[in-house]
This record gives sequence, structure tokens and C-alpha cells, in this order.
Amino acid sequence: MRLTLPARPPFSLPIVIRSHGWFQLAPFLEDERGSSLTYVDELASGKVVELAIQEAPVGVSVTVEDELNPAEQAEVTGKVSWMLGLDQDLSAFYDLAGQEPKLAHVPTGARGRILRSPTLFEDVLKTILTTNTLWAATIRMTQNLVSQFGAPLTADPTRHAFPSPERLASTDEATLRAETRLGYRAPYVLALARQVATGDVDLEALKTADIPTAELRKRLLAIKGIGAYATANLLMLLGRYDFIPVDSWAFKMVSSEFHGGEPVGPAEVEAAFQRWGPWKGLVYWFWKWDHE
Repeated sequence: MRLTLPARPPFSLPIVIRSHGWFQLAPFLEDERGSSLTYVDELASGKVVELAIQEAPVGVSVTVEDELNPAEQAEVTGKVSWMLGLDQDLSAFYDLAGQEPKLAHVPTGARGRILRSPTLFEDVLKTILTTNTLWAATIRMTQNLVSQFGAPLTADPTRHAFPSPERLASTDEATLRAETRLGYRAPYVLALARQVATGDVDLEALKTADIPTAELRKRLLAIKGIGAYATANLLMLLGRYDFIPVDSWAFKMVSSEFHGGEPVGPAEVEAAFQRWGPWKGLVYWFWKWDHE
């Protein structure tokens, strides 16, 4: 069956897909041209489906080989809308971007949305797997986690959904270290899975929590394995752009762009984008660097 979902214009599916590296992490799978995306998902009913997402005249079309009942259709609609930010209103950001030559490509290219996973649980775990490692290792660890603990797709058992908190909660740290090869991240992944599975932590409620960004940041920082950089990334995924994900790449680019190559620290990175207020994280994300 096929669902057609509208997007608030301007919208470009390829731009959302390539907004960052998430499209390379299982259970996402991008087509060779970068114009469409598939995602294997386990629905609340237990049905495992592949969502084939393509751009449509008014937004996107989502094709599912299986028949879906009304509740499953509503679930798929909600998840895809969240993943692609279909209803995000970025008009204020585009107004600001129009005043800055370094952001001129943003409104013309429909940039601004950032690809997300259907659940914050998945995004948090994937973020943990990016810490203190190479991107190739993040891809490998994520694939191991998905293939070992995710529910298989009936039509293609080699592909799996992202594991539910309950599935991960039933394993142990030794398995996550030795077989999934998560290293020091294993206890963090296991602890969070168990907290979410038991209801002690409600990550999904944070997606729509009507609380100041500072409070949301505090709650994310309370998750073991999530530091300041990871929190800033997660805030971006949640549509909160008050903080910049400061890392060595940020130091390098800000040094070249604003300080003539002189060494900089976190304060200089923040100061470079301070004038953009609540949009500064998104401005940083899409800034056109001279030396990129």
C-alpha cells in the first residue's frame, strides 16, 4: 500500500537524507542516487515492515508491501513525519538565512531539516555509538546491534528493525561487549534500554515536552554516556538549536573562518554564532565554510 504525506514547503527529500550521516546507519538504506530511502521498522502490532520513502509532488510517498490497518497507517504516518520533519516550520530560519551570504544556499536548497530516527531511543543509542570512535566503527556497531537484536523483516530476513528497548534489556553487558563489540559503551546502552523498558525513563515524551531548552538539555545530560557534544547533537534532532555541537572539527573551521587560523576553544565557537540566538546551532550546521 502507498501513503502520501504532505510536507511544509520548501522541502527536498534528498537534502534531508544527506543532512548528516544517519542515512548510513542501519536500519536506514539509501538508494544509489541518494533520492530515496528505506527503513525497516517494527510496528507496535509486532509487524515488521520496510518503509520505502520517495519524494512526491506535495511531500513524500511511503510504500509498504504489507497491508496496514488504520492504526498501523497512523503509526507509519507519524513516524515518517517525525523522521523527515515534514511539518517543521523553518520560515523564521529562512528569513534570517536570507540576510547572510554564507546561508544563501539554505532557503534555495530547502535545507534546514535534519534526518531523525522514528524514536528518540534509537537516536540516543546511535549518538552514544558515535562517541570517541571513527565513523566506520559507528556504522559497524550500529549494524551489529540491529542484526543481532532487531526483529527480522519477513520478506528479507537479512534485514532487521532497530531493536526495541525490551529486546536489548534482555541481553547482558558481556554480550554487548564481546559479540556486538560496543566496548565501553555497552553498559550505557544496556542501562538505558532497561530504564526505557521498565518505564523509569520516558524518552519519547521529550520529543514534545513543553520545557525550556536548558531543562531539556539537563535531562539529556543525565543519561549515562551522553556528554555535552552528544547532548547538543540530540537537541538539534529535537528541533532545539540553542547549542552548538562543539568538537575538533568545529575548532578547525571556526579557527580558519573567524580567527585567521589561530587556535580556538569552545568559547570562540559559541561566540562566532551567538548573534543567531535560538537558531545558532542550525546556522552552524549549514554554514558555508570557506575552507571546508
